[in-house]
Amino acid sequence: MLFDDRLATVLRTPARGETGVRTQFRQLLDLLGSMPERQQSEWIEVAYQRLGELADATPAAVQSEILRAPGLRLRNRALVAWLARREPHAAAAAMATAQLSERDWLYLIPRLPMTARGFLRHRRDLPPAVREVLERLGVRDLVLPEPAASAEADVAAGPAAPPPSPTVEPEKTDARIGALVRRIEAFQRARREGGAAPRLKLEDGRALEPDVVRRAGAFDFSTDASGVVDWADPAIAPLTVGLTLGGPRPGAVAELDEMGARELARRLPLRDRRLTLVGLPEIAGVWRIDAAPFFRQETGQFAGYRGRLRRLPPPPELAPPASSQADRMRQLLHELRTPVNAIQGFAELIQQQMFGSAPNEYRALAAAIAVDAARLMAGFDEIDRLARLETGALQLEPGESDWREVVATIMRRLDGVLRPRGARIELTARGSPFSSGLAPNDARQLAWRLLATLAGAVSPGEVIELDLGSDGAQIKLEAELPAGLRESDDLFAATTSPAAGAVSAGMFGTGFTLRLARAEAEAAGGGLVREGDRIRLWLPVGTVQAPDHHRRDGASAA
Repeated sequence: MLFDDRLATVLRTPARGETGVRTQFRQLLDLLGSMPERQQSEWIEVAYQRLGELADATPAAVQSEILRAPGLRLRNRALVAWLARREPHAAAAAMATAQLSERDWLYLIPRLPMTARGFLRHRRDLPPAVREVLERLGVRDLVLPEPAASAEADVAAGPAAPPPSPTVEPEKTDARIGALVRRIEAFQRARREGGAAPRLKLEDGRALEPDVVRRAGAFDFSTDASGVVDWADPAIAPLTVGLTLGGPRPGAVAELDEMGARELARRLPLRDRRLTLVGLPEIAGVWRIDAAPFFRQETGQFAGYRGRLRRLPPPPELAPPASSQADRMRQLLHELRTPVNAIQGFAELIQQQMFGSAPNEYRALAAAIAVDAARLMAGFDEIDRLARLETGALQLEPGESDWREVVATIMRRLDGVLRPRGARIELTARGSPFSSGLAPNDARQLAWRLLATLAGAVSPGEVIELDLGSDGAQIKLEAELPAGLRESDDLFAATTSPAAGAVSAGMFGTGFTLRLARAEAEAAGGGLVREGDRIRLWLPVGTVQAPDHHRRDGASAA
């Protein structure tokens, strides 16, 4: 009754919102996928019905991601068969991750749709007996025969024609398509007459390696009357057989442009139309398609298309930019934010009892987890801000702020922390004006990072002298370093953990915080440097200047 109880619990829980739908979708997949084949329960039929409703409400890409997630158990052949008849993305993911026994595979494969069988070609862990069944069903060896000796033999026996370029005359394209049609007719005729179809001898007699497939610029193909690719060149067939040609539609894997879709619907020849393939890197991208409709001679019935696909290289301006260290850092932060954001969200749901009452101990733990997650998210934002500032990808927002007022405000906030310890920061201001081109929020953040770092490092009873001055061109803020920071060889070096103190400007330590403050100052046209036992910040008066990331010393700004 373990499975029944779990199914009943999940099915009684309403799936609210996008997160609830995805969570329940995965729960039902895991429960049904790990259920014994002969398990009987009144909830199973209801579970499959609910699973279909959730699948319809979940994007195809998300379904594929859930099915490919580590830990998901797909050991029930009934569920695998159900998934094989669903959306192509979900079917492909299910075929790639299903964990069935040899006996289950042998039972299931003959009953799978042709598209799902095609996805199984990518599996390298199937037992030999299962691979043999796939071969007998024609899933692996989709090849053309040598045609019988006739007037057609002269065309089909020669080497495969090279991919037509966009400048090939229509007559030559028609001749190549006609040759392809005759080869496929011979193949189908041989199959109707019975017996194994002879194989088409390739030029060098060797199978194409995966890197050859990646470099393939063109391949021949054919479709059935419904537009499903039922044959392709042997090297590319494992990746393309089963794709359905059509116009723009949700979850499309092989999508024709608008004109090509209209011609396909009217069964007209396709001439240099645009086709976008979604899938593995070997075939993903934009292709050009040339194909002609094929009609059976006996009945005149439409039987599909025969043609060729040519890869269209991406425009130079659309080529992805070279990856930089900052880009990789931002990608890593994106991957880290996703689970932390999910943890924070679920913790808040428990703490606020959104799904029902929860014990006070659980709510207290959830509140603590939510706070820790929020701190992590704030830390990720700081790392992202530093990476973008140091690479020039982020420009500070222009504005106007009075630095004498900003510094005075920050010191009032810090005074409550320093007074109980007998420590203080004494401010001396001289000159004018103190108006900078930083937005007030950016100015407060920069001042807080510097002053809070100094305040967090002071010892009990220590007094720090702070000088604020302006000569009409630059605003200068200088301070004596606390005793706790004077021994540091590199004040801007990141530490493994933040220093303990009454106040902290960031969760990654003094060095990281000062480095971020330096990047913000440089982005504002100023700088932040250490000079002996003193630290000096300067900013231009008036407007934010363009950052200069090559200048780290303050000699020229003195």
